[in-house]
Amino acid sequence: MQPIRLGLLGLGTVGSAVVRIIAENAERISGRAGGPVEVRRALVRDTGRTRDLPKGGAVELTTDPAAITEAKDIDVIVEVMGGMTLAPELVKQAMRNGKHVVTANKDALATFGVELSKVALDNNVGLYYEAAAAGGIPIIKTIAEALTGNRIKALMGIINGTTNYMLTRMTREGSSFDDVLAEAQALGYAEADPTSDVEGHDAAYKLAILAGLAFDVNVDINEVHREGITAITPEDIRNADELGYTIKLLGIARENDGKIEARVHPTLIPTVHPLASVNDAFNAVFIDGDAVGELMLYGRGAGGGPTASAVLADIVDACQNIRLGISGRLTAPTALQQLLPITETTSRYYIAISVAEQTGVLASIATAFAKEGVSLASVIQKGHASDPVSLVLVTHSVKEKHVRAALDAIAQLPTVHSITNTLRVEG
Repeated sequence: MQPIRLGLLGLGTVGSAVVRIIAENAERISGRAGGPVEVRRALVRDTGRTRDLPKGGAVELTTDPAAITEAKDIDVIVEVMGGMTLAPELVKQAMRNGKHVVTANKDALATFGVELSKVALDNNVGLYYEAAAAGGIPIIKTIAEALTGNRIKALMGIINGTTNYMLTRMTREGSSFDDVLAEAQALGYAEADPTSDVEGHDAAYKLAILAGLAFDVNVDINEVHREGITAITPEDIRNADELGYTIKLLGIARENDGKIEARVHPTLIPTVHPLASVNDAFNAVFIDGDAVGELMLYGRGAGGGPTASAVLADIVDACQNIRLGISGRLTAPTALQQLLPITETTSRYYIAISVAEQTGVLASIATAFAKEGVSLASVIQKGHASDPVSLVLVTHSVKEKHVRAALDAIAQLPTVHSITNTLRVEG
């Protein structure tokens, strides 16, 4: 039987891991793919660079993209180069040339997903992207295949390993944000420029993909509400623990009276919630479906091995479909879905306020909340006989616009030094 021939766009950590796994598990992969699979060629920046590749079965290296996207001896393109400029164009070129594409490029999918899906549909080829969200966790297949008979009501997940590692260290050790960031960079969890992770961009891209798939909509990445973890302090961590919560950076998407909300932000969740025990660089996605009920998928969300594992699953699917003469799962592009504005979403809130140690301070704050219909579930005063003192409040469920209006008024009170943090509470 003729082998299915792969062309790799990129041969970095993930690409090299794909080559190694195919070489090491050749017999198993061949059996599951319906026949032999071989890596024929890879696009690289420098063909002379030494690479950690298996001996035997040499991979041809090229610096010419056309040698991959237009080559007649390539059946499946595996895009693991990343980026938002060259990669999406090469993927489109490859599909227009009749090649199935496997990609791990969350940025491109979240931004150009509708366009890429249309090109795949128009050219009767498959576009596979299991590795684009949550690394080695098979979340895409779970939503698109295993849960296809469900109406998904909500999904909530830890989908960025770097921030989860940092928050875990802050929780366990009481360390500051700056200290754990330096540690994460030293260990290779965080980039030299950590903005994408710590400001929530990476999680927002992944959430846009998952929300679009779960709710059969096209999510505009620019409408996904995003907040990072840079404002989280050891005091917030301790306050949350005292209240029975753990702070996690969550991606949350749910259907709300026919409208979709999608948001990424630090969140207090009860310590008894399954997501609260997901620590270090691990990821997890919690799903609520109308038929299946609640379930959670857990595993490593990044790294060469886990990501390559997800890529290999897509490669096997593509090979099977090619041998069957079909294009695979086709998803027609959907209309752009306007997301529910964050001000219209409903949540509970953790609010920390620095105030003067004076009689009547709490009463004036409670009055400002009451005017906006915000009721308080708990109030804790931190510190006594000092100025300022900290008030830690947790509200009942309320629309965000009312909390914001109340906090605008509270910030103007002469006895209030500052509103030090406001975080949402789930669960």
